[in-house]
Amino acid sequence: MSQKVRIALDAMGGDFGASVVVPGAAISLTRHPDSEFLLFGDSALINKQLAAHPALQAASRVIHTDVAVSMHDKPSQALRRGRKVSSMWLAIEAVKKGEADVAVSAGNTGALMAMARFCLRTLPGIDRPAIAAIWPTVRGDSVVLDLGATIGGDAEHLKALAVMGSAMASVLFDLERPTVGLLNIGVEEIKGGEEIRAAAELLREMNSPQFEFIGFVEGDGIGKGAADVIVSEGFSGNIALKAAEGTARQINEYLKAAMSRTWRSKIGYLFAREAFRSLRDKMDPNKSNGGVFLGLNGVVVKSHGGTSADGFAYAVDVGYDMVRYDLLNKINHTLNRGGGALGAPTAREAVS
Repeated sequence: MSQKVRIALDAMGGDFGASVVVPGAAISLTRHPDSEFLLFGDSALINKQLAAHPALQAASRVIHTDVAVSMHDKPSQALRRGRKVSSMWLAIEAVKKGEADVAVSAGNTGALMAMARFCLRTLPGIDRPAIAAIWPTVRGDSVVLDLGATIGGDAEHLKALAVMGSAMASVLFDLERPTVGLLNIGVEEIKGGEEIRAAAELLREMNSPQFEFIGFVEGDGIGKGAADVIVSEGFSGNIALKAAEGTARQINEYLKAAMSRTWRSKIGYLFAREAFRSLRDKMDPNKSNGGVFLGLNGVVVKSHGGTSADGFAYAVDVGYDMVRYDLLNKINHTLNRGGGALGAPTAREAVS
């Protein structure tokens, strides 16, 4: 890896394109001045935004394309129309060519996964990549996956997620043997569908030296930090993520309304505003933005499509950290040591 961290950005991805991607990259650059950027997209729109960020402009190269993947495109459509020409594809391809160390996009999840799998291919023994993210909890942080890369999964797929997620947790949290739990509707062994019960049996039999399987974890256990790694198939994981983000925003609105209702509450807020700022900071979903595609021959980070510039900056930060931690090689090493039966059937379309 070069001394600089080279970050390829899909500047046309997401709900707002360059108007969020460029300012977000500028924010991340202030935190990581050893970054360099390749921005793929409409050069006129990108350069207009770059003009307001001279430091980023000096650290960036713009590669023009007027083809962007729509947030409504199906993965198959995106591949047909955007392969080799779209801003999303070109950002991923820069990683494959060795021109960038990581690609970051706020674009269509299904299209991004399809293009990343097609362009980069998967690591040996991995058939279905996953989206993993850092999830803030009351006892610190956990790695949660899959957050929507693919829908469904059999026991072998869930086992593979546990192996990859534990590798990520051991690197990021400096844990020798992170704990792993399976997201389920109850902690009892008889609860849940056949696939998840079979996965639990496989993980118990595996008795991996790389992680400790603790059994099932209910939905409320994610926020409690019941395990260092929470494993779920992508449909349930994506719902859990969106529900948590919505709840955080809901509570924030409740607090705003309560603090401005009467003059007494306003005075009370003045005395407790530092505590409320700390609470708001911990509940800010932007700070948890940035899902890592695990299982690929390259590092790709997915940002929420509707995020702000601050939120996109955190996704770029995640990409930077994945490169600096050399996560890809370390996960590959863990898979080779503790993998085994990591095959799984072909995935269905990703959750958008």
